Amino acid sequence: MTRFFFSATVAISVLVLAGWLQTGAQAIKFDIAGQDSADAVPVCVSHYVDDETQVIVKYKAGPGSNQKITFEVTDDTVHQNQLYRKDSVPEEMQKGAFLTKQAGDIIACFNNVLSSGVHPDPRYTRSVEIDFEIGAETIDYVKLAEKEKLKPMEVELRKLEDMVKEILDNMEVLQAREEKMRNTNESTNARVQWFSTLTMVILVTLGLWQIFYLKRFFRKKRLID
Repeated sequence: MTRFFFSATVAISVLVLAGWLQTGAQAIKFDIAGQDSADAVPVCVSHYVDDETQVIVKYKAGPGSNQKITFEVTDDTVHQNQLYRKDSVPEEMQKGAFLTKQAGDIIACFNNVLSSGVHPDPRYTRSVEIDFEIGAETIDYVKLAEKEKLKPMEVELRKLEDMVKEILDNMEVLQAREEKMRNTNESTNARVQWFSTLTMVILVTLGLWQIFYLKRFFRKKRLID
């Protein structure tokens, strides 16, 4: 009975979380000031993604004269491998798709460069918008419904099913990481205990040897009986 109640509670929680994720995601919007090409500093946002995960990034730029927005997505490795790039971001919504090779943060950076001869000024600013679709969110359910002839309710159930599966997979990954960290901590604690014991044995042995040596030395010097 207890196991059934726990399973039902977990299932309901996952469904609620899936519904929240489905309706609560919003694009990120911010402004970027125009900069000289020589000293332009990009504005970046990041998002953690597991390995072998399909990612679709949606982005666009607002209107602005004498300004060119560039967009680039890289990973967080030492080499900062380029996953996607767009040299001139238009005002229409754009899409870029790529597959991650390893788990980590993907870093999306915008750069607003002024045209030649134009100097930085507060009036030279462009707004940008970006949104990430990851894993199950990248599935085109319209095409899937046409292909499998699904009803609207079946499509919504398929969405929930895919999102719940993805959440459960993430929970399993987190559980595996927690178990790995716990094993590492236990192993470290065991090594520290053995090292402490060995250190104590060495110190006691050294102390006894010093007492024996000093007693022998003083006896030779006839300082003690």
